[in-house]
Amino acid sequence: MFDPKMLWRPADAFVRQSNLVRFMDAVNRRFNLSLSDYDQLWQWSVDHIADFWDLFWNFAGIITSKPYTQVVDDPTKMPGARWFGGAELNFAENLLRYRDDHTALIFQGEGQPRTAMTYADLHAQVSRVAQALAAAGVTEGDRVAGFMPNMPQAIIAMLAAVSLGAIWSSSSPDFGIKGVLDRFGQIGPKVLFTADGYFYNGKTFDSLERVGRILKELPMVEKVVVVGYTRTTPDLSGVPHAVPWENFLAPYAPAEIAFTQVPAEHPLYIMYSSGTTGKPKCMVQSHAGILANQLKEHLLHGDLRREDVLFYFTTCGWMMWNWLVCGLGVGATLVLYDGSPFHPGPEVLWRLADAVGMTIFGTSARYIAALAEAGYKPGSDCHLEKLRMICSTGSPLAVSGFEYVYREIKADLQLASISGGTDLNGCFALGNPMSAVHAGELQGRALGLKVFAFNDAGQAVYDQTGELVCTAAFPSMPVYFWNDADGQRYRNAYFTKYPGVWTHGDFISINSRTKGITIYGRSDATLNPGGVRIGTADIYTALEALSEVTDSVVVGQSWQDDVRVILFVTLAKGLDLDAALIKKIKTTIRNACSPRHVPAKVIQVTEIPYTINMKKVELAVRNVIHGQPVTNRDALANPSCLSQFEGLEELQR
Repeated sequence: MFDPKMLWRPADAFVRQSNLVRFMDAVNRRFNLSLSDYDQLWQWSVDHIADFWDLFWNFAGIITSKPYTQVVDDPTKMPGARWFGGAELNFAENLLRYRDDHTALIFQGEGQPRTAMTYADLHAQVSRVAQALAAAGVTEGDRVAGFMPNMPQAIIAMLAAVSLGAIWSSSSPDFGIKGVLDRFGQIGPKVLFTADGYFYNGKTFDSLERVGRILKELPMVEKVVVVGYTRTTPDLSGVPHAVPWENFLAPYAPAEIAFTQVPAEHPLYIMYSSGTTGKPKCMVQSHAGILANQLKEHLLHGDLRREDVLFYFTTCGWMMWNWLVCGLGVGATLVLYDGSPFHPGPEVLWRLADAVGMTIFGTSARYIAALAEAGYKPGSDCHLEKLRMICSTGSPLAVSGFEYVYREIKADLQLASISGGTDLNGCFALGNPMSAVHAGELQGRALGLKVFAFNDAGQAVYDQTGELVCTAAFPSMPVYFWNDADGQRYRNAYFTKYPGVWTHGDFISINSRTKGITIYGRSDATLNPGGVRIGTADIYTALEALSEVTDSVVVGQSWQDDVRVILFVTLAKGLDLDAALIKKIKTTIRNACSPRHVPAKVIQVTEIPYTINMKKVELAVRNVIHGQPVTNRDALANPSCLSQFEGLEELQR
């Protein structure tokens, strides 16, 4: 087993002062235990699931109008376990528990003046929008959708809808028309919030023309509320049922919000799978489940406090937006950024971090790799005095990415590589303030989630690669899929490989010494040459050593009753793939991995496909080279690049 290099260890004071130690002390007091480290706490949390969530619920001060009578009816029942039975509450009420002059939101749009909003301002705005939505006929169970930039109005609209018991669902305005219709067309929203456009990479993009075309296919939408973002008074003549944001709110003054109290499992969000291989699955998530799990991640794993300034580079179409918003429940200041993270240059987000005093900076592994490729050194350019944590997700962060963070950003901070999914709106493995950070590893398994790596026989293994599974129920599991009356799509999504066990579709290993997690990529994209299972992340990590290779995607090609490994690469400017470079690539992979990992073919392309949320799309490439359709190209940020992989003669020999 790879013995990872330790890059950071928390100081004793850092650990002692953490929310996590306060919580562990509460566990020890209540149950007369002597837990002293993270692994012991994790083991207790999964051995005593109901006790863990009961204690955390009270630790977090979750607001309810009726308490639960039972934490969970049967944690071995998957799917179908019932959480917090008898409780009535409202997610928005818990996020709006503060109404003071502490800054709630800081918003920076690309090239635009920075603005801020206090918790009192936020409450007032949510009150007005909630009244307007109620007057528009929105009630419990109605769907309200957002086709919005990552701006304060998106959060305000979500909280207002949820305060009424409506269900929120959102998409980023850079989604194509088909991508939006594949999502919103399934759920039938009553009200749509949008902006007139957005800014990206120095350009202004119009949204209203697309909104007009989208609405032709969504006849159930009764009102469209438009935020004037790129123009002061946008022309709404081409948008049916449209009203400007200001006009929608005008009749209503701030007032107390009558938060509709709903059962714990009442729908809160409808989230979507990536949809790269078919129409997206619509995952329905609950008020209590999402609130409990996300507050756990913020309070215990992220050590979030009121004085923190929390940022995640995300759009409203990625689950990290939902995750970020829940930081309001702790009373922290959230930083929203909408635009390109590299315009006018790679410094833009780091200058923002200095300006607002960010303490937690969240981003994607791809962004960290792009910073390194650009040669930018945030630690040399910015002060970053208050920065104490960097979070990374979206895809596995390579060892070189870990090393770049500590070398070029800041030596004394916690790098929390995190991994989970839209499905649970949270993490299976993530950081914690008690454990060391090792290169290439996530610090540990999530509290309360019984996560293991399973081999093909369904046995838990350590120091070996296996399927990421969760063997007991957890609160933020989808309560159901939309339009899935018999639950078959839900069961097929997670519970067919190991019955009664959530199989997430990631290929991982758990280090028996450090208890850290290594993510190797999607298991459905795993390579099987000669029947030996190989994770694609091993190959990507090996290629990090080659300055000639700027990006890559590796897939398996069915060939002569077996599978052979095909590697596509993009190269540094001015380079062409020749025999010498192919040999160097293959030798590097052989030395770093094994002969099994060496690709049968290495092919140069100009661009690698990514989803809009910056995840590498191996399955789409695999489909293309096998002549199979990629049914939802609108889920991709750069779908046109797939044409490079079509009909390649080199793959016919």
